[in-house]
Amino acid sequence: MRYKLGIDVGGTNTDGAILDSNMEVITEVKYPTTNDIESGIVASVEQLLSSSGIDKSLIDYAMLGTTQCTNAIVTRKNLNKVGVIRIGAPAGTAIEPIYSMPDDLKEIIGQYIYQVRGGHEFNGNLITDLDEEHLKDIAENLKGKVNSIAITSIFSPVNKEHEVRAKEIIEDIIGTDVAFSLSSEIGSISLLERENATVLNAAIIDVAKRTTEGFQKALEKNNVECEVYFCQNDGTLMSKEYTLKYPILTVACGPTNSLRGASFLSSHEDAIIVDIGGTTTDIGVIHNGFPRESSLSVELGGVQTNFRMPDIYSLGLGGGTIVQVFEGDFKIGPDSVGYKLTEEAKVFGGDTLTVTDIAVAKGKLELGDSEKVQYLEKELVDRIYNRIMEMIEEAIERMKTSEQEVPVILVGGGSALISKKIEGASEVINPQNSGVANAIGSAISDISGEIEKIYNVDPAKRTEIIAEIKEFAIKEAVRAGADERKTEIISFEDVPLAYLPGNATRIKVKAAGPLKEEM
Repeated sequence: MRYKLGIDVGGTNTDGAILDSNMEVITEVKYPTTNDIESGIVASVEQLLSSSGIDKSLIDYAMLGTTQCTNAIVTRKNLNKVGVIRIGAPAGTAIEPIYSMPDDLKEIIGQYIYQVRGGHEFNGNLITDLDEEHLKDIAENLKGKVNSIAITSIFSPVNKEHEVRAKEIIEDIIGTDVAFSLSSEIGSISLLERENATVLNAAIIDVAKRTTEGFQKALEKNNVECEVYFCQNDGTLMSKEYTLKYPILTVACGPTNSLRGASFLSSHEDAIIVDIGGTTTDIGVIHNGFPRESSLSVELGGVQTNFRMPDIYSLGLGGGTIVQVFEGDFKIGPDSVGYKLTEEAKVFGGDTLTVTDIAVAKGKLELGDSEKVQYLEKELVDRIYNRIMEMIEEAIERMKTSEQEVPVILVGGGSALISKKIEGASEVINPQNSGVANAIGSAISDISGEIEKIYNVDPAKRTEIIAEIKEFAIKEAVRAGADERKTEIISFEDVPLAYLPGNATRIKVKAAGPLKEEM
């Protein structure tokens, strides 16, 4: 029997799970997230090994999902010094690079901004030649001042020639110690949002390096030798090398892991997932076993971006959400006691009325001392609990695309608070091990590859062109570590762009498959 180990580092808890080669959960653990992250992971792995009693040499893979890159952007801490280069003058100079970024973020990563002649049209044709001499001057100026460089060129997802050449020129002068982020590899069509995503990616390279190395050290301290992978926000995995190149793809992988874990634990590939934590409830949609992606540009730390993100609706409702009662009326949240629930909630001897207290008073949950909430009037408890259920039901309706009832899967530490009857749900499932669905989601993830470009699709050759693009996506997944024999296309979109001449079509294809040498 061989094993996989999954870890998901959240803001409150570090969750872990070990699965065997039959994909059965052997053991699970929740451990408070520590400030240095690494010691919390070390303790989680130690507890998993101790409680499972397995031979650690039989662990083949370890997977990590983490919020560290997201937190670095939001808190503006530990970010790289970035050189920002846009290739697109004179056509693309009307709006300056990263103009829409918040001022406090610009002060940290936006001190060196340049615009260079070059770029391509939507169909890949040249706008103007790349100004290589200007790039050489920029490289000389950036030497010793930055440790990461973001390069964005007009329509580079269609033709990345100028971005690649610019990297070569600058690297020849600066050296290989500086990290490069190319927009053609990060975002999709739309210059400004793609540029923002690329700059953010460049800004969190060092954070990703510390996180990946910290995970490996945590495993080494527990004498675990295995292949290591990191979770992306589309529900799939990437290698350490890939993570260090594209750390932005780890953003929002926590909710994604919960969705994937919920799908796996419930054996439902099409459902709405409700992940209830201590502070918030995250609601997402699983289709064919993978999270539905957001169709809108996404704001991250006050920055508008267009790289892929799961379609998640976050509701300010969780087990620690504070309930205020006044003159027979009440207000639920959005404030929460969070990780201090066991200190401040009424049932634990505290002075704060929380959603957990209401669930205990309602008889939905056995936790703490129920006598401490007996003073609450039954009619008031009923009203508050009904409103909690309405908030959940309204959020679920927001995520549905039709009036049809769909399965609803409850996961997360707060899932026990919720009634097993939800309006609009064909069935409500609270699977075993749902409290660590995020860690399980990280452990069962596949490897993926994605292609998104604008093509001139000749109607006479449409089938041939699409088949070729799908093959590119499969090769991309295999290159990232997927088993070629089991890799397949999991999503395909083609959208004709009527506002562009010719037969311009935006095509987006994703392939996914299990790890090579799957157990």
